[in-house]
Amino acid sequence: MIEIIPELPDNIVAAKAHGKITAEDYKKTFIPVIEQKLAAHKKIRLLYQLGDDFSGYSLAAVFQDAKVGLAHWNGFDKIAVVTDVHWVADACKFFGAFIPCPVMVFPNAKLDEAKAWIEG
Repeated sequence: MIEIIPELPDNIVAAKAHGKITAEDYKKTFIPVIEQKLAAHKKIRLLYQLGDDFSGYSLAAVFQDAKVGLAHWNGFDKIAVVTDVHWVADACKFFGAFIPCPVMVFPNAKLDEAKAWIEG
């Protein structure tokens, strides 16, 4: 499940992943919010946290993630990923080098720091 966190400024999509993330989570929750925010703002910022109960992605969810990223390649101003899952952190650091905006990875214990960075 992907939970949208509403407490940040309007140009920021903040989401928290719980359990196993599926393509339906992207289609019903995540992608509509991203597209809504991009309709209102030229560029948006993304704060994406993998909660302690995160257990992985389905293959179809990985495809949806890539699809939304490619469809809105230049639509992001900053991306913060908050996770204690080492392979996700490593993948974000690697692929972040190819994304045309700053990408930072934070451990869950530094969620407040990630929020400050994404808002700054």
